[in-house]
Amino acid sequence: MIPIPLVVVVLGGWCAIYLADTFFLTSKSFRNTYGLWLTRHGLTLSPFHIRWQSTLFNHLFYKWGRWKPRFLYIWFSLGMVFGIIAMFGSIILLGKTLIQTLSQMMSESPGTQNDRMLQVVVPGVNLPISQLTYFFSAILISGVIHEVGHGVAAVRENVQLNGFGIFIFVVYPGAFVDLFTTHLQLVSPVQQLRIFCAGVWHNFILGVVGILILFPLPALLYPFYYTGAGALVTDVLEDSPASGARGLFVRDLVTQLQDCQVTGVDDWHSCLVGISQKPQTGYCINTATLQQLHFPSRVYRRLDGSIECCSNNSLSDICFSYSSDMNNQLFACLPARKAIYTSKECRSNTDCQDSTNRVCAVPSLENQTRLIRVKHPPQLEMLFVGYPVHLEYGVSLSNFVPRFSFLSIDLPVVIETFCKYLISLSGALAVINAVPCFALDGQWILNSFLEATLSSIIIEKQNRELVGFFILLAGSALLMANVVLGLWMVTAR
Repeated sequence: MIPIPLVVVVLGGWCAIYLADTFFLTSKSFRNTYGLWLTRHGLTLSPFHIRWQSTLFNHLFYKWGRWKPRFLYIWFSLGMVFGIIAMFGSIILLGKTLIQTLSQMMSESPGTQNDRMLQVVVPGVNLPISQLTYFFSAILISGVIHEVGHGVAAVRENVQLNGFGIFIFVVYPGAFVDLFTTHLQLVSPVQQLRIFCAGVWHNFILGVVGILILFPLPALLYPFYYTGAGALVTDVLEDSPASGARGLFVRDLVTQLQDCQVTGVDDWHSCLVGISQKPQTGYCINTATLQQLHFPSRVYRRLDGSIECCSNNSLSDICFSYSSDMNNQLFACLPARKAIYTSKECRSNTDCQDSTNRVCAVPSLENQTRLIRVKHPPQLEMLFVGYPVHLEYGVSLSNFVPRFSFLSIDLPVVIETFCKYLISLSGALAVINAVPCFALDGQWILNSFLEATLSSIIIEKQNRELVGFFILLAGSALLMANVVLGLWMVTAR
């Protein structure tokens, strides 16, 4: 469900803006002054929508649109080809996404939601509040670059530009260019295609730029940061089981989880997945140590069927199970750190045969919980007892280790995270805008495409418009179905 505090803040903010706007518009004292102020600053207010438009940047658009005309002709012609391909590709992509969503709804398996190619993003639900800055910044930049493409292409095709603006709809920022409609209708369908396809083309290029920064980032930052040595801790949640005096701290370098080597963040995640899917690892403990450290207590069975043998309420003692020479199942309550310190990990007694009088003692824990040994030298290794997913989400990590102490550990994470958001959101904006749907770029791309290709086949313009109408109707229905079902999957399940 959508967090109630987020809904209250958003609705409360818009209500305050609407009430203030209504007050000034109806007030005899402020109505004329307020109206002139809005007009002078290019502001327009309506429920859940604020829009700002200005001619301030027109000279830049005209400067860019007249720069190297031959190059721009080739550039936007490539964009036209890409836009037409994207229009048909977006239909296929939305169709596959809809089939995936319906399949998940029928199978009742919400755990596979991340497998969908496109997802509806709702702040505070499937988008962490801490990531909102990246999200909205990437959306705004993607929108501005999208509209710059339209504006420069329009100037290149001698279409007058009235202005450029930015808007906020509910919580989502965006941008737009205002073109002179009469000029736009006078140019040929192919010229219109270059203008209408320029937005999705620039979004595609922006995504490519993000990829070209993201993938060679370790090489770009090599003089200042190195990678491959482990996963660097950048943050630990205050209430996380990984916090505390014997836990993890910022700038610790995790190199191993159990017997799984960690060279980066991906290894951290894959190791935790493997640990959660495999049975609990045991430790080769000397029988003399078992007798020495054993804390006598009553053995009882938990509700999930596991055995508990520690009744002294100590947070450091754990019940271990092991097999004797007679294959009898025995249990011992041991102080975990002393018992497994420098002990070899094992799965059965056969793994401990290299040493005499050693048995494989396995922690007897509740279902799905694990004892995980986390190595972060030179500090003493951390012993984590709980669900692996709690360890995964309680610790923030980075692949980049500073070469010098004065360097920020957050800078590479900021660059990496922003590039990921820019790639995904700019790509999504290209896909969505290319859909042949009412009020999106896809509507005008489709109309111009039909005029350029079907004018000699379907002579009557009215018939061509009718064909385009039915295609737009189908595309709009497809997009709406994906949005509605996507929202339901995210918020209602």
